[in-house]
Amino acid sequence: MDYGWLSILPPLVAILLAITTRQVYLSLFLGILLGWVILADWNVLAGLAHSIDALVGVFQDPGNTRVIIFCALIGALITLTQRSGGVSGFVNWVQGRKLAHTPRGAAGMAGIIGFVIFIESSICCLVSGSVSRPLFERLRMSREKLAYILDSTSAPVCILIPLNAWGAFVIGLLESEMVAAPVQVFIRSIPLNFYAIFALLMVAFIIITFKDFGPMKKAEHRARITGKTIADGAVPMVSQEITSMQAKEHIPHRPMNMILPVLTMMVMMPVGLYITGDGQITAGTGSLAVLWSVIAAITVAGLLPVIQRIMTVKEVFDLSLKGIGGLIPLAILMMLAFAIGDTTRELGTGVWVASVTESFLHPTLVAAVIFVTAAFIAFSTGTSWGVFAIMIPIAVPTAMAMEVSLPLSLAAVLGGGVFGDHVSPISDTSLVSSMAAASDHIDHVRTQMPYAMVAAAAAIAFFVLFGVLLH
Repeated sequence: MDYGWLSILPPLVAILLAITTRQVYLSLFLGILLGWVILADWNVLAGLAHSIDALVGVFQDPGNTRVIIFCALIGALITLTQRSGGVSGFVNWVQGRKLAHTPRGAAGMAGIIGFVIFIESSICCLVSGSVSRPLFERLRMSREKLAYILDSTSAPVCILIPLNAWGAFVIGLLESEMVAAPVQVFIRSIPLNFYAIFALLMVAFIIITFKDFGPMKKAEHRARITGKTIADGAVPMVSQEITSMQAKEHIPHRPMNMILPVLTMMVMMPVGLYITGDGQITAGTGSLAVLWSVIAAITVAGLLPVIQRIMTVKEVFDLSLKGIGGLIPLAILMMLAFAIGDTTRELGTGVWVASVTESFLHPTLVAAVIFVTAAFIAFSTGTSWGVFAIMIPIAVPTAMAMEVSLPLSLAAVLGGGVFGDHVSPISDTSLVSSMAAASDHIDHVRTQMPYAMVAAAAAIAFFVLFGVLLH
């Protein structure tokens, strides 16, 4: 059944309620409920029953379940590296060598870590957040600024690199569309992915100049003047027990207690992709590799303090459970985000929006319109990968039929998906960035949005320009 314009109501209601009420959990659930009430022909009781089934159904997808478990397990890694003195030891080591003893240096370190870890967006955010958050706290820098740097370096970097799960997913979609030489098409799209490039350039500009604007400027002023790295009344994505945890008393603060677990997580990611891909990293299962990597990292983080005799096995397990408990709210939020994504797919939200735009596409404007359409779908659904799956089957035949550049059209889909993900309050990538920075999620979305809009405006201009040049 074609639900037409009704299909966009659930995600729009969820987004507007989340922004105006700051009650993300309730907003997402009400969006899910509205969607299933529509699907149940406006039967509220049936819609409520189906909504609950949709939440349970999230766990029928092994990939969703792995990501949710991964988010919870990260809490154990955070508490273990903090309590064992690893985080404080690394911070002391960095500051002792004056690598990040200034606000600009700390921001630069967060950006560099985000840039070099291109294996997976969540890993990128979590590693950079673990290293940078204590530095930001000491230097009186806002958590909103850290969340922005994490979010705007992770996905843009990952989508520009073919040797990760993102690249494998996109190449697989191109293969399903019978595109000749899909790897080459993807590689040719990289220099044309203007939003991802401009988003990274914007981060570099903000780090180098510290010329903030919009809500971010107010957040930075608050942090520097009052020392409040998070706004009054804000709700961080990580429980206070995790963010305020200190190293155990009377123990040496060793940087390796954080570095080794983090390196383990980084190394295990490509290893997991290699194993699950039967010898091909680009064919691996990203969610499974991520889960393996965090379990390996927790194992190392737990063994180190036991071997060093600064913790008992019981303390390690107790801390792990405490950390997992601190991130249960995020796991619930991820479940809701996945459920609303499933709801919009049932309604055909993305397909309807994409079909509406097909009628007015002009060859020179194809890429720009594809970018805007992909951005709107990603904003409404909170997922860039879902947009890739919806838009690539539409963009590829459209580009071929209208004889426009296929790499440019592909870049528009990928860039639009990442941009929409950046400005959507129901985005799973933005949720992870807020969690890694221990920032209030809605504050992160609000402060990041003006920067993302600037990068998007520049990208649209370049898509129009190159649409003319390559036509």
